Parts: sequence; structure tokens; C-alpha cells
Amino acid sequence: MKIAIIGSGMSGLACAAGLAKAGLTPTLFDKGRGIGGRMATRRAEGGLQFDHGAQIISSQDEDFRAFLDTAKAAGHVDDWTTGTGDPQPVGTPGMTALAKFLAQGLDVQQGTEISTVARTSEGWELTGDQQLGTFDRVVCTVPVPQTIKLVGHSLTDPIDQVSYAPSLTLMVALNRPLDAPDTQSVPTDALAWIAHDSAKPGRQTQNCWVAQASADWSVTHLELTKGEIATLMLDLFLTRYGLDATDVAYSTAHRWRYAKVTEPLGQSFVKSSDGTLYAGGDWCLGPHIEHAWQSGTAIAKDILRAA
Repeated sequence: MKIAIIGSGMSGLACAAGLAKAGLTPTLFDKGRGIGGRMATRRAEGGLQFDHGAQIISSQDEDFRAFLDTAKAAGHVDDWTTGTGDPQPVGTPGMTALAKFLAQGLDVQQGTEISTVARTSEGWELTGDQQLGTFDRVVCTVPVPQTIKLVGHSLTDPIDQVSYAPSLTLMVALNRPLDAPDTQSVPTDALAWIAHDSAKPGRQTQNCWVAQASADWSVTHLELTKGEIATLMLDLFLTRYGLDATDVAYSTAHRWRYAKVTEPLGQSFVKSSDGTLYAGGDWCLGPHIEHAWQSGTAIAKDILRAA
């Protein structure tokens, strides 16, 4: 059975890993240069690094916890003790480590954006810059607007009721230590979440910080250029801590247009009437890495059950 998975975030990787464990060989296609989706780690000159997407790996599901325990035993996850609340799992030495652990042995074709998914008499034909082949099963794990564009017409259930909140993120490295808590969360502030990224386990650099804007602030400034976003957010960061531009060694920004699911679908996945096309992701169940893993795992089980 030839299976294509569109997207190599946690949902796509979890689905592919479940299928591979059963002896199948799915192919993952991703338009980006890296895997993991919002489990992202940005690296810069001088050894700087920032987890600029998902910050921690929360877990409630027993099966997902078991997966995290396996990743922890292999050295790809560790607990981050911040001094406030219980320790929280994070990828080590960066959040991408969990995605890379899950991707071991999988066929991932990066830098490949899917433009069309077309039904033919032979199956589902995928096209990017060129024809990529015909597949018996296709699993789409990209955000809902992209899913609707690619395969929405073939799904039995509507998914356009799913909604997202964006997140604008600042990455800043300082020339000196900052006397501040490792994490600060004030949802009503413009900078709703601030984290001392270098304080996470396994990080080699010092004084790297990540600030994520509130949903309201992100919506208001979403269409600015990344340079403009970085300038505004850096000014907010410096003002908060009484710093000035001479304290900054590096800064940049990132725009997460589909950062956090605010209105999930309420089921693990959707599929076509003949069960050959699936769509899923965190948008099915909730905003966390765990929800993406649950969706992808459920799709793999359904494909195997029907095989």
C-alpha cells in the first residue's frame, strides 16, 4: 500500500511512525526545510538557539506519556524545572529533538510543497513542482485553511468551523545575564509569555530569551513585516526589563499564523467516504503537541484497521 502524508509536524510524524511500526513505508512531504512544525528550534550564528514555537510538552493522555518516557530514556526529552510549578517536559537539546526522534527511519521529503491532490482511477495523484506519484492513501496534516484548499472537497465532514489564534514571537539574545524568572506568563499583556530559553536542559548558549505576544496583539500586528514585528516586540521587551539596545546581541521575529487552535473540531480526524483520504492535526482535538500526536496516531490505527 502506497501512503503519502502531507506535513511533517507531530501529527504527520506520529501517523507515519505508527504505520512504519506495522511494516508500511509511508512518504512524508513537507514544504519546509525542517520537520516538527511548531516544535521548532531556530539557530543563529554564535551557537544561539531559540525554541520559538511550542514551549513545553504538556501531557494528559497515558499513551502519549508512555511515548514521552521512551523519548526521555533515549535522551531526546528532559524535564525543565523553572522554579514555578511542576517540571515540564521539553525537547533536548531543542524542541525539534522530539520530532527528529519520531522521524528516525522515515522517508521525509522536505522542501516539497503539494499544490494539488487529485482523484484518478489509479488512486490519489500528488503534484508539487512536478508530479510526485499516485498513492492508495493520502493523509493531510496541514492547518485547516490549507487542508480545505487541498482536499476539503473530498472530506465527508466540514472542517471550516475550526478557528485559530496567531502568535508573533520575538527571539532575543542579550550581552549580559538578565535577573528575571525563567518563565513569565501574563496572558493580558502584549508579551503574554516570556521564557529564558537558555535555562532549559541541554542548552549550550546563555542569555537567549523567547517572548510570544498575546493573541490580540498578534492579530493587530499580524501583517507587518517581520522586521517591523521584531522592532516593536524588542522595544516592549527592553522596556519591561529596563534594558537598552546596547544590551542586545541578536534579535529576530517569527510569525505563526496558525499557532493555537481556539475552536477544535472535536474528533480525532476526518476522511473521505471511501476511507482513502484522511485529514487531521492538532486542530482536531486541541492546541497542544499531545493533541497532534493523538490525531496522527488515531489516523494510523484507522488505516491499519481497514487494511
